[in-house]
Amino acid sequence: MATQPAPPDDLPPGTASWLGERTFADWRAQFDCDGYLVFPAVLDDDALAAIRAALAPYLGADVKGRNDFEGLRTNRVYALLAKSPVFADLVTHPLALAFAEADLGRDCLLSACLAINLQPGETVQPWHYDDSHFAPPLPRPSWGVSAFWAIDPMTGSNGATEILPGSHLASGAGLAGAITADAFRRTQIGAPDDDPGTHPDAVKIIVPAGSLMLAKGTLWHRGGANRSDAPRLLITPQYCPGWTRQLENMVLAVPPEKARTLPERAQQLLGYAIHPPFMGYVDGMHPRRVLE
Repeated sequence: MATQPAPPDDLPPGTASWLGERTFADWRAQFDCDGYLVFPAVLDDDALAAIRAALAPYLGADVKGRNDFEGLRTNRVYALLAKSPVFADLVTHPLALAFAEADLGRDCLLSACLAINLQPGETVQPWHYDDSHFAPPLPRPSWGVSAFWAIDPMTGSNGATEILPGSHLASGAGLAGAITADAFRRTQIGAPDDDPGTHPDAVKIIVPAGSLMLAKGTLWHRGGANRSDAPRLLITPQYCPGWTRQLENMVLAVPPEKARTLPERAQQLLGYAIHPPFMGYVDGMHPRRVLE
């Protein structure tokens, strides 16, 4: 019987079963080139069931988005680490964190963490990139890593995330269907087949439930239109460097009594950590002392 090759010795702890025989440097080179990576079926059925159960009361309220960007036929649930500790497992998953820490540093922060549930009839999102709140124009280095966890299967008809490979290296100038300020003001529901941003290079990320996509903060992407008869659910933790402000104010979104129950790495990602030499202190001391 042929001997199986040993796994590369540069793999971050806990990632070998997904990264396989390729070196971590090889995976990172692909990430740098394409702006995204896809890992099928990372989460098992038990993990998916626990996530669905934790989200059920919030999705059951059926609160829809406030504008065209959030999705007028979409449920969004924010501040997930305040809702259930089960989401800490996603936020601190070793596969996602390996790439976030490699790009952003070990002292990176959780910038946002939300569930996005596209209902049937939802239209395409405008093309956008997740670290667009940083002022310097594109092209520039990415200051974010977004994880997209498929809780439902992502199909060609239910609104799978669409990406433009390599677009993290471009300016995006003149991109048809790109986001504008009007997307946050539009409150009129459109038709699912109305798509002002059709692009020949767009790729739909079609994957089974439990899969993970990672995207650079400067990669242009969008939620697709849901032309199916069932909702499509994903969860997206988004990471930023430790020296930046988070999109969601995590120390308010997740109150101390909730944060105190979370694993230490999740606490650090919320902001109970220091960016060297002392950025993030509280009353002259390490912020984790607030939880003690």
